[in-house]
Amino acid sequence: MIRMKRLFYALLLSFSILSAGQVSAQVIDEMGDESKLYASTKLVNQFFRRFNGEEDEKGERYYEGNKNFHDPAIRRRYIGILFDNQNTMIPASLKKEFAQEMTDKAGQKFLDFHSGNWMAEVNALFTYQGKEQPVTLFMKLQPQRLGYEWVIEEVYFEPFKKYFNKDTTASKKFLHPMSHELDFMNLRKAFQESENPESYTPDEFAPSYLTLFLYEMKRGNLKFKTVREVKFHFFQLNNWYFEVSQFNRSGYNSGWLISNIVKTSEENKKAIKNYLYGKN
Repeated sequence: MIRMKRLFYALLLSFSILSAGQVSAQVIDEMGDESKLYASTKLVNQFFRRFNGEEDEKGERYYEGNKNFHDPAIRRRYIGILFDNQNTMIPASLKKEFAQEMTDKAGQKFLDFHSGNWMAEVNALFTYQGKEQPVTLFMKLQPQRLGYEWVIEEVYFEPFKKYFNKDTTASKKFLHPMSHELDFMNLRKAFQESENPESYTPDEFAPSYLTLFLYEMKRGNLKFKTVREVKFHFFQLNNWYFEVSQFNRSGYNSGWLISNIVKTSEENKKAIKNYLYGKN
């Protein structure tokens, strides 16, 4: 699945691959002397603050009333170093366009921790029927009394996919429109002779993998082992989607950084979500 995602982003971006040297030179040229701004973005909350221009290079907070709070020039420089600069699939021109649009004085755009339209992708390891299996949990924040809580919104689990293979062809099996006159007794034959009872569901039927996941956990068939990787997907900003991943490596360009970005329509964001959920 990881390989498929890489191919997906490569096709969706449709950008030519630039050399690492070209990217580095263009980014530095745009940002000027950025060395004092470099510091590993160790926390996701810190990513929000740096993106919004609410923190200095030492990690000290800017509050409303401070001249640097939400300053467009500071934000533009910070956003430039919040990218994974080892990823040559993201051209410097796209980074520049993104930073300029986010910091346009006519209407700056900010990330909001509590406003929704962003989610965590948690790649975890479970045991299922005695075997280790990867499970992807998609989590979101929701209000909870006086605060917020993380909840599981969607699940991707490969073994569940094989349970539902609905036939949508013209030759698929179906229940005759006069079945009611037979008291639906033909259900016996339909269920006994069919390995795909989902064939008798509405066209819009879509299985809930989250329900199946919880059911198998309650039965004791699925047992949590560990979390292997976490990343975040942001859909908040109009006409932009980007992904934030953690890079544990030496140097300043490390921690939580933008690993993929796409300029896209709001309608296409639905397709991206469905792809991530494994619904395509």
